[in-house]
Amino acid sequence: MNDAAKAGSRMTMLGGLTIVLGVLAMVAPMLTGFSLVFLLGALVIIAGFMRMVWAFQAGSLGKGLLVFALGCLTLLCGVALVANPLFASVAVTLILTIYFIADGAAEVAAGFGRRPDSGWVWLVLGGLVSIALGVMIWRQSPLAGVWVLGLFVGIKLVFAGIMMLTLGGAVKAVAK
Repeated sequence: MNDAAKAGSRMTMLGGLTIVLGVLAMVAPMLTGFSLVFLLGALVIIAGFMRMVWAFQAGSLGKGLLVFALGCLTLLCGVALVANPLFASVAVTLILTIYFIADGAAEVAAGFGRRPDSGWVWLVLGGLVSIALGVMIWRQSPLAGVWVLGLFVGIKLVFAGIMMLTLGGAVKAVAK
C-alpha cells in the first residue's frame, strides 16, 4: 500500500471516529457543552500560568511586569470561565457562531473548487450545514445556552466525519 492509500485509510478511520464523537456529543449536549466550557477555562488558566512563568524570562523589568500582568489577566479569565460556566457559555456560543459561519463559507468555497471531483457535494453540504447552524445559534442568542454548544458541535462533528470518510475513500481510489 502506497503513502497516498495509507493517508486515505487514516482519513477514513478518523472520519468514523469523528462521527462516533459527534453522535456522543448529540446524545449528551449539556454534558458536552459544559465540558467544552470547562476545558476552555482550564486551558486558559494553564496559559495564564505559563505567561506568568514566562515573565521571568523577559529581558527587562518593564517587559517582565507587562507579561506578568497579561498572565494574571489570562489566569483571571480562565477562572471566570470555570467559575461561571453559564456566562462563559454565552461568550463561547458567540465565538462558535462566528466559527460555524466562517468555517461553513470556507467549506462551500472548497467544495465548489473541487468540482467535479468526487466528494465535492459533501463539502458543500457540510459547509451549508455549518452556516445554517451558525445562523440558528445567532437567532437564539442569548437564549442559546450550553446545550446548543454540545448539540451543534455534535452535528458539526458528524458532518465533518462524513466528509472525511468520503474524501478518504476518494484518496484511496485515486491511489490505486
